[in-house]
Amino acid sequence: MFICFSCTNETVEQYAPTPLALKTPKLFSENIIAPVIPSNNPQTVEGVRLGKKLFFDPILSGNNTQACASCHSPKNAFTDTSRFSNGIDGRLGLRNAMPLFNLAWNYNERFFWDGKSFSLEHQAFIPVTDPLEMKSTWADVTEKLQQHPEYPTLFQEAFGTSQIDSTLVTKAMAQFERTLISANSKFDQYLLGETELSGEELNGFNVFMDETKGDCFHCHGSDKNPLWTDNAFHNNGLDETFTDLGLGAVTGDPADNGKFKSPSLRNVEFTAPYMHDGRFTTLEEVINHYSEGLKNSSTIDPLMKKVSQGGVGLSEKDKADLKAFLLTLSDFEFINNPVFSNN
Repeated sequence: MFICFSCTNETVEQYAPTPLALKTPKLFSENIIAPVIPSNNPQTVEGVRLGKKLFFDPILSGNNTQACASCHSPKNAFTDTSRFSNGIDGRLGLRNAMPLFNLAWNYNERFFWDGKSFSLEHQAFIPVTDPLEMKSTWADVTEKLQQHPEYPTLFQEAFGTSQIDSTLVTKAMAQFERTLISANSKFDQYLLGETELSGEELNGFNVFMDETKGDCFHCHGSDKNPLWTDNAFHNNGLDETFTDLGLGAVTGDPADNGKFKSPSLRNVEFTAPYMHDGRFTTLEEVINHYSEGLKNSSTIDPLMKKVSQGGVGLSEKDKADLKAFLLTLSDFEFINNPVFSNN
Protein backbone atom coordinates (compact mmCIF):
# COMPACT_ATOMS: atom_id res chain seq x y z
CA MET A 1 0.00 0.00 0.00
CA PHE A 2 1.01 3.61 -0.40
CA ILE A 3 1.18 6.15 2.45
CA CYS A 4 1.32 9.87 1.74
CA PHE A 5 3.11 12.25 4.12
CA SER A 6 2.48 16.01 3.88
CA CYS A 7 5.05 18.58 5.05
CA THR A 8 4.42 22.27 4.22
CA ASN A 9 3.84 22.28 0.45
CA GLU A 10 5.47 18.91 -0.27
CA THR A 11 3.85 15.49 -0.39
CA VAL A 12 6.06 12.41 -0.11
CA GLU A 13 4.68 9.08 -1.31
CA GLN A 14 6.17 6.04 0.44
CA TYR A 15 5.50 2.41 -0.31
CA ALA A 16 4.77 0.14 2.67
CA PRO A 17 5.20 -3.60 2.01
CA THR A 18 2.46 -5.98 3.09
CA PRO A 19 3.26 -8.07 6.20
CA LEU A 20 3.24 -11.81 5.63
CA ALA A 21 3.11 -14.14 8.61
CA LEU A 22 4.70 -17.58 8.25
CA LYS A 23 2.14 -20.37 8.31
CA THR A 24 3.36 -22.38 11.28
CA PRO A 25 2.21 -26.02 10.98
CA LYS A 26 0.14 -27.41 13.85
CA LEU A 27 2.74 -29.99 14.87
CA PHE A 28 5.37 -27.25 14.99
CA SER A 29 3.32 -24.92 17.16
CA GLU A 30 2.44 -27.80 19.51
CA ASN A 31 5.97 -29.16 19.94
CA ILE A 32 8.65 -26.56 19.25
CA ILE A 33 9.16 -22.85 19.81
CA ALA A 34 8.41 -20.07 17.34
CA PRO A 35 10.48 -19.56 14.18
CA VAL A 36 13.39 -17.15 14.01
CA ILE A 37 12.42 -13.98 12.11
CA PRO A 38 14.98 -11.15 12.35
CA SER A 39 13.50 -7.85 13.49
CA ASN A 40 15.36 -6.08 10.69
CA ASN A 41 13.99 -8.40 8.00
CA PRO A 42 10.30 -9.09 8.61
CA GLN A 43 8.42 -11.28 6.17
CA THR A 44 6.44 -9.36 3.55
CA VAL A 45 4.51 -10.32 0.44
CA GLU A 46 6.73 -8.15 -1.71
CA GLY A 47 9.96 -9.34 -0.11
CA VAL A 48 9.10 -13.01 -0.59
CA ARG A 49 8.04 -12.38 -4.19
CA LEU A 50 11.34 -10.64 -4.91
CA GLY A 51 13.33 -13.33 -3.10
CA LYS A 52 11.71 -16.06 -5.15
CA LYS A 53 12.49 -14.29 -8.41
CA LEU A 54 16.11 -13.87 -7.36
CA PHE A 55 16.38 -17.52 -6.24
CA PHE A 56 15.47 -18.76 -9.72
CA ASP A 57 17.34 -16.09 -11.71
CA PRO A 58 20.78 -16.93 -13.16
CA ILE A 59 21.57 -13.21 -13.16
CA LEU A 60 23.29 -13.79 -9.81
CA SER A 61 26.05 -15.84 -11.45
CA GLY A 62 29.12 -14.50 -13.20
CA ASN A 63 28.06 -15.65 -16.68
CA ASN A 64 24.26 -15.58 -16.19
CA THR A 65 23.90 -19.36 -16.45
CA GLN A 66 23.39 -20.58 -12.88
CA ALA A 67 20.73 -19.76 -10.31
CA CYS A 68 20.39 -20.84 -6.69
CA ALA A 69 17.77 -23.30 -7.94
CA SER A 70 20.36 -24.94 -10.20
CA CYS A 71 21.77 -26.72 -7.13
CA HIS A 72 18.61 -26.54 -5.00
CA SER A 73 15.82 -28.03 -7.08
CA PRO A 74 12.24 -27.92 -5.71
CA LYS A 75 11.48 -31.45 -6.90
CA ASN A 76 14.39 -32.74 -4.80
CA ALA A 77 13.39 -30.83 -1.65
CA PHE A 78 15.69 -28.04 -2.81
CA THR A 79 18.88 -30.05 -3.16
CA ASP A 80 20.91 -31.59 -6.00
CA THR A 81 20.86 -35.23 -7.11
CA SER A 82 24.56 -35.04 -8.00
CA ARG A 83 27.14 -35.89 -5.36
CA PHE A 84 28.86 -32.55 -5.99
CA SER A 85 27.25 -29.69 -7.86
CA ASN A 86 28.74 -28.11 -10.99
CA GLY A 87 29.69 -24.46 -10.82
CA ILE A 88 29.48 -22.07 -13.78
CA ASP A 89 32.90 -23.20 -15.08
CA GLY A 90 32.04 -26.88 -14.76
CA ARG A 91 34.16 -27.20 -11.63
CA LEU A 92 32.74 -29.43 -8.90
CA GLY A 93 31.98 -28.27 -5.39
CA LEU A 94 33.52 -29.95 -2.36
CA ARG A 95 30.34 -31.02 -0.54
CA ASN A 96 26.85 -32.23 -1.33
CA ALA A 97 24.25 -29.45 -1.61
CA MET A 98 22.05 -29.32 1.50
CA PRO A 99 18.25 -29.38 1.12
CA LEU A 100 16.34 -26.22 2.01
CA PHE A 101 13.21 -26.36 4.16
CA ASN A 102 12.05 -25.42 7.65
CA LEU A 103 15.03 -23.07 7.86
CA ALA A 104 13.25 -20.56 10.10
CA TRP A 105 13.32 -23.15 12.89
CA ASN A 106 17.12 -23.50 12.88
CA TYR A 107 17.42 -21.83 16.27
CA ASN A 108 21.20 -21.60 16.46
CA GLU A 109 21.19 -20.07 12.95
CA ARG A 110 24.32 -21.91 11.88
CA PHE A 111 24.05 -22.93 8.26
CA PHE A 112 26.04 -25.12 5.84
CA TRP A 113 27.47 -28.52 6.71
CA ASP A 114 30.21 -26.87 8.77
CA GLY A 115 28.17 -24.07 10.37
CA LYS A 116 30.29 -21.34 8.81
CA SER A 117 27.31 -19.03 8.27
CA PHE A 118 25.52 -17.43 11.21
CA SER A 119 22.21 -16.39 9.66
CA LEU A 120 20.03 -17.24 6.70
CA GLU A 121 20.77 -13.80 5.28
CA HIS A 122 24.53 -14.35 5.56
CA GLN A 123 24.23 -17.81 4.06
CA ALA A 124 22.91 -16.28 0.83
CA PHE A 125 26.01 -14.10 0.43
CA ILE A 126 28.45 -16.96 0.03
CA PRO A 127 27.53 -18.90 -3.17
CA VAL A 128 27.51 -15.75 -5.32
CA THR A 129 31.23 -15.14 -4.87
CA ASP A 130 32.37 -18.74 -4.43
CA PRO A 131 34.69 -19.59 -7.38
CA LEU A 132 33.31 -23.15 -7.41
CA GLU A 133 29.72 -21.97 -7.59
CA MET A 134 28.42 -18.73 -9.11
CA LYS A 135 31.87 -17.09 -9.36
CA SER A 136 30.70 -13.50 -9.47
CA THR A 137 31.20 -10.35 -7.43
CA TRP A 138 28.54 -8.46 -5.57
CA ALA A 139 29.50 -5.29 -7.42
CA ASP A 140 28.73 -7.00 -10.74
CA VAL A 141 25.52 -8.57 -9.46
CA THR A 142 24.10 -5.35 -8.04
CA GLU A 143 25.02 -3.47 -11.21
CA LYS A 144 23.17 -6.03 -13.36
CA LEU A 145 20.15 -5.88 -11.09
CA GLN A 146 20.21 -2.08 -11.07
CA GLN A 147 20.15 -1.99 -14.88
CA HIS A 148 17.41 -4.62 -15.11
CA PRO A 149 13.99 -3.42 -16.36
CA GLU A 150 12.09 -4.97 -13.41
CA TYR A 151 14.31 -5.28 -10.36
CA PRO A 152 14.56 -1.62 -9.24
CA THR A 153 10.76 -1.44 -9.01
CA LEU A 154 10.58 -4.76 -7.15
CA PHE A 155 13.16 -3.56 -4.62
CA GLN A 156 11.24 -0.31 -4.21
CA GLU A 157 8.10 -2.29 -3.44
CA ALA A 158 9.85 -4.67 -1.04
CA PHE A 159 12.21 -2.32 0.79
CA GLY A 160 11.19 1.24 -0.05
CA THR A 161 14.26 1.94 -2.17
CA SER A 162 15.24 1.27 -5.77
CA GLN A 163 18.93 1.44 -4.86
CA ILE A 164 20.01 -2.20 -4.87
CA ASP A 165 22.77 -3.61 -2.70
CA SER A 166 23.87 -7.05 -1.55
CA THR A 167 22.23 -6.70 1.86
CA LEU A 168 18.79 -6.19 0.31
CA VAL A 169 19.35 -9.03 -2.17
CA THR A 170 20.14 -11.50 0.58
CA LYS A 171 17.32 -10.22 2.79
CA ALA A 172 14.84 -10.92 0.01
CA MET A 173 16.21 -14.40 -0.64
CA ALA A 174 16.12 -15.21 3.07
CA GLN A 175 12.47 -14.15 3.21
CA PHE A 176 11.62 -16.56 0.38
CA GLU A 177 13.64 -19.39 1.90
CA ARG A 178 11.81 -19.03 5.23
CA THR A 179 8.55 -19.81 3.44
CA LEU A 180 9.89 -23.24 2.37
CA ILE A 181 7.98 -25.18 5.01
CA SER A 182 7.55 -28.94 4.84
CA ALA A 183 5.05 -30.47 7.27
CA ASN A 184 2.67 -32.78 5.41
CA SER A 185 4.29 -36.20 5.27
CA LYS A 186 2.49 -39.46 5.96
CA PHE A 187 3.99 -39.49 9.45
CA ASP A 188 2.70 -35.95 10.08
CA GLN A 189 -0.74 -37.11 9.02
CA TYR A 190 -0.41 -40.13 11.32
CA LEU A 191 0.41 -37.88 14.30
CA LEU A 192 -2.60 -35.73 13.45
CA GLY A 193 -4.86 -38.80 13.39
CA GLU A 194 -5.49 -38.53 9.67
CA THR A 195 -4.00 -41.83 8.54
CA GLU A 196 -2.56 -45.11 9.83
CA LEU A 197 0.90 -46.61 9.52
CA SER A 198 1.62 -50.17 8.46
CA GLY A 199 3.07 -52.67 10.89
CA GLU A 200 6.45 -52.36 9.17
CA GLU A 201 6.40 -48.55 9.39
CA LEU A 202 5.45 -48.64 13.07
CA ASN A 203 8.21 -51.11 13.84
CA GLY A 204 10.63 -48.92 11.89
CA PHE A 205 9.68 -45.96 14.07
CA ASN A 206 10.22 -48.08 17.17
CA VAL A 207 13.66 -49.12 15.86
CA PHE A 208 14.43 -45.43 15.25
CA MET A 209 13.48 -44.54 18.84
CA ASP A 210 14.94 -47.59 20.63
CA GLU A 211 18.34 -46.89 22.26
CA THR A 212 19.16 -50.61 22.03
CA LYS A 213 18.43 -50.69 18.28
CA GLY A 214 18.60 -47.76 15.86
CA ASP A 215 19.06 -45.07 18.51
CA CYS A 216 18.53 -42.38 15.86
CA PHE A 217 16.41 -39.86 17.73
CA HIS A 218 19.14 -38.05 19.66
CA CYS A 219 20.41 -36.36 16.49
CA HIS A 220 17.42 -36.67 14.22
CA GLY A 221 14.32 -35.78 16.21
CA SER A 222 11.22 -37.72 17.05
CA ASP A 223 7.46 -37.46 17.08
CA LYS A 224 8.04 -34.55 19.48
CA ASN A 225 10.52 -32.80 17.19
CA PRO A 226 8.95 -32.36 13.75
CA LEU A 227 12.17 -30.89 12.33
CA TRP A 228 13.72 -34.38 12.36
CA THR A 229 17.11 -32.86 13.17
CA ASP A 230 18.77 -31.26 16.17
CA ASN A 231 20.55 -28.81 13.82
CA ALA A 232 23.73 -29.58 15.77
CA PHE A 233 27.13 -30.91 14.68
CA HIS A 234 28.35 -34.45 15.18
CA ASN A 235 31.11 -36.84 14.15
CA ASN A 236 28.98 -39.81 13.15
CA GLY A 237 31.78 -42.28 12.51
CA LEU A 238 32.33 -41.85 8.80
CA ASP A 239 36.14 -41.77 8.88
CA GLU A 240 39.11 -42.61 11.07
CA THR A 241 41.07 -39.66 9.68
CA PHE A 242 39.69 -36.49 8.12
CA THR A 243 40.32 -34.94 4.74
CA ASP A 244 37.53 -32.44 5.51
CA LEU A 245 37.63 -31.03 9.05
CA GLY A 246 34.04 -29.74 8.95
CA LEU A 247 33.17 -27.65 11.99
CA GLY A 248 36.77 -27.87 13.16
CA ALA A 249 37.94 -25.78 10.20
CA VAL A 250 35.50 -23.06 11.25
CA THR A 251 36.11 -23.01 15.00
CA GLY A 252 39.81 -23.92 14.95
CA ASP A 253 39.15 -26.37 17.77
CA PRO A 254 40.58 -29.85 17.11
CA ALA A 255 37.74 -31.29 19.20
CA ASP A 256 35.38 -30.22 16.37
CA ASN A 257 37.28 -31.98 13.60
CA GLY A 258 35.08 -34.29 11.55
CA LYS A 259 31.85 -32.81 12.87
CA PHE A 260 29.08 -31.92 10.43
CA LYS A 261 25.50 -30.72 10.77
CA SER A 262 22.81 -33.35 11.25
CA PRO A 263 20.57 -33.02 8.19
CA SER A 264 16.83 -33.32 8.57
CA LEU A 265 15.43 -36.75 7.77
CA ARG A 266 12.36 -35.16 6.24
CA ASN A 267 12.16 -35.86 2.54
CA VAL A 268 15.14 -38.25 2.49
CA GLU A 269 13.34 -40.07 -0.30
CA PHE A 270 14.14 -37.10 -2.55
CA THR A 271 17.55 -35.94 -1.29
CA ALA A 272 20.05 -38.66 -2.22
CA PRO A 273 23.03 -38.89 -2.20
CA TYR A 274 23.63 -38.71 1.54
CA MET A 275 26.18 -37.33 4.02
CA HIS A 276 28.21 -34.14 3.66
CA ASP A 277 30.21 -35.64 0.81
CA GLY A 278 27.39 -37.60 -0.81
CA ARG A 279 29.25 -40.89 -0.35
CA PHE A 280 26.09 -42.97 0.11
CA THR A 281 23.69 -43.25 -2.80
CA THR A 282 20.89 -45.19 -1.07
CA LEU A 283 19.13 -45.27 2.28
CA GLU A 284 20.21 -48.89 2.62
CA GLU A 285 23.85 -47.75 2.57
CA VAL A 286 23.13 -45.13 5.24
CA ILE A 287 21.42 -47.68 7.48
CA ASN A 288 24.24 -50.18 6.96
CA HIS A 289 26.75 -47.51 8.00
CA TYR A 290 25.10 -47.09 11.39
CA SER A 291 24.45 -50.81 11.72
CA GLU A 292 27.93 -52.14 11.02
CA GLY A 293 30.07 -49.48 9.33
CA LEU A 294 31.05 -47.03 12.11
CA LYS A 295 34.69 -45.96 12.28
CA ASN A 296 36.32 -44.72 15.47
CA SER A 297 38.32 -41.51 15.76
CA SER A 298 39.43 -39.02 18.38
CA THR A 299 36.31 -36.86 18.02
CA ILE A 300 33.67 -39.58 17.61
CA ASP A 301 30.38 -38.47 19.08
CA PRO A 302 29.51 -40.11 22.44
CA LEU A 303 26.10 -40.89 20.92
CA MET A 304 27.84 -43.44 18.68
CA LYS A 305 27.74 -45.78 21.69
CA LYS A 306 28.48 -48.99 19.79
CA VAL A 307 31.35 -47.76 17.64
CA SER A 308 33.65 -50.39 19.19
CA GLN A 309 31.29 -53.02 17.75
CA GLY A 310 31.13 -51.32 14.38
CA GLY A 311 27.56 -50.16 14.87
CA VAL A 312 24.18 -50.98 16.34
CA GLY A 313 23.88 -54.34 14.58
CA LEU A 314 20.35 -54.25 13.21
CA SER A 315 18.61 -57.34 11.87
CA GLU A 316 17.65 -57.37 8.20
CA LYS A 317 14.00 -56.97 9.14
CA ASP A 318 14.70 -54.00 11.37
CA LYS A 319 16.75 -52.41 8.59
CA ALA A 320 13.92 -52.83 6.10
CA ASP A 321 11.34 -51.53 8.56
CA LEU A 322 13.53 -48.56 9.48
CA LYS A 323 13.69 -47.61 5.81
CA ALA A 324 9.91 -47.99 5.56
CA PHE A 325 9.52 -45.55 8.45
CA LEU A 326 11.97 -43.05 6.93
CA LEU A 327 9.91 -43.02 3.75
CA THR A 328 6.87 -41.90 5.77
CA LEU A 329 8.70 -38.60 6.25
CA SER A 330 8.34 -37.82 2.53
CA ASP A 331 6.28 -34.69 1.86
CA PHE A 332 4.99 -34.94 -1.70
CA GLU A 333 2.91 -31.80 -1.29
CA PHE A 334 6.09 -29.84 -0.55
CA ILE A 335 8.08 -30.96 -3.60
CA ASN A 336 5.06 -30.40 -5.88
CA ASN A 337 3.91 -27.08 -4.44
CA PRO A 338 3.59 -24.60 -7.35
CA VAL A 339 4.20 -21.74 -4.93
CA PHE A 340 7.80 -22.94 -4.59
CA SER A 341 8.44 -23.57 -8.28
CA ASN A 342 9.60 -21.21 -11.00
CA ASN A 343 6.26 -20.24 -12.48
